[in-house]
Amino acid sequence: MSRPRHLTTRPSAAAPPMFHESTDPTLEFFYHPRTLSALAVLLAGFLYVALYSDPSNNMLNTKWGLGALCSVFVVVSVVLFRDGPFVRPHPAFWRAVLALNVLYEMFLVFLLFQSKRTGRQIMTFFDPGLGIELPERSYGENCALTWPNLRAGMDIFVLAHSVGWFGKALILRNRTLCWIVSITFELLEYSLAHQLPNFHECWWDHWILDVLLCNWLGIHVGIKCCEYFKMKTYTWHGIREIPSLRGKLSRAGAQFTPRSWTAYQWAPTRRFKSFVGIVLFAVLILLAELNVFYLKSLLWIPPEHPLVIARLALLFMFSLPGAREYYEYYSNPRCKRMGAHCWLLIATLLTELLIVVKFGRGEFSEPFPRLVIVFWSMVALALAAFSLWQFVLMPRLRHSKTA
Repeated sequence: MSRPRHLTTRPSAAAPPMFHESTDPTLEFFYHPRTLSALAVLLAGFLYVALYSDPSNNMLNTKWGLGALCSVFVVVSVVLFRDGPFVRPHPAFWRAVLALNVLYEMFLVFLLFQSKRTGRQIMTFFDPGLGIELPERSYGENCALTWPNLRAGMDIFVLAHSVGWFGKALILRNRTLCWIVSITFELLEYSLAHQLPNFHECWWDHWILDVLLCNWLGIHVGIKCCEYFKMKTYTWHGIREIPSLRGKLSRAGAQFTPRSWTAYQWAPTRRFKSFVGIVLFAVLILLAELNVFYLKSLLWIPPEHPLVIARLALLFMFSLPGAREYYEYYSNPRCKRMGAHCWLLIATLLTELLIVVKFGRGEFSEPFPRLVIVFWSMVALALAAFSLWQFVLMPRLRHSKTA
């Protein structure tokens, strides 16, 4: 059976050095300015809520007011912000994502200037059931490698691991880098188990369930998706040009797929700047992973709570354009300024880290084990020695041989 004309594929050409144009001529209607229509809908919604909400419920009115404030900010941002690196499903969608990142960063800055007790009380604003100290939970009590123990370890978080690594594979777009980050995070769990009890897992939980099963599945499927998008581009046709209803619906669904695909060629040994850039990128990915564990522990939020899931989902959306802009800044010599998505994402992760450092004072009294200090010192020394050999000594030896 032949492919529909609007989904004809051909091998992708080399990725352009700069981002694509934001205008998509195949869907002209959605690219016309709708600022007045958006303003009318926004004001109509505000009028309805203002007239029909219960004036005696102060908490509900406060939530409605903050929701309206955030809505106004998102709408204004969609109208005024610049386009980012992605154009599908629509540039306005990614402007809204950037606006949500700004709102989240503003909330983090506000939280940073509160006390730990006040921060926990703020969480009750979102859910009155929060604000209660969580019971310590460890996964390392019964570590015999038996089938009942393996089955007991297969909970909903096994699926979460796989889905999470599928998303990270779409962000990193490199199998080797995914495995480096995956193994490094397991080593960090070993290193930080004295601070977070849920990092204390059995050896088979670390290396069989997490790495070999869940992480492998997510990475494999994610990289296969990247390879699929890398090998094809769409020959886009406008919906009006497609005669059949089925073809029109298929074209509408294809709007939520990439318009083009850029494979990330990190090449960390090409030059010293590339090596430092990939190390910093891996550190940011690991920081995003660790922050959520520390924040939910310090703010007393259960792992399965919707706030944790919302934070993970938002960070995934922030990271897609952020990683694309980071790669553009990393690989393109003509790119002299980091994009807004990337800059704000880095600021968000560092602000979360500051909150963890502030709220963590007095919480983690046990010092780091000597073995952990020695191990990570050796890792840092190995990275420094490799960079010295690769970018200083080896070029000099080559130059001396050719002289």
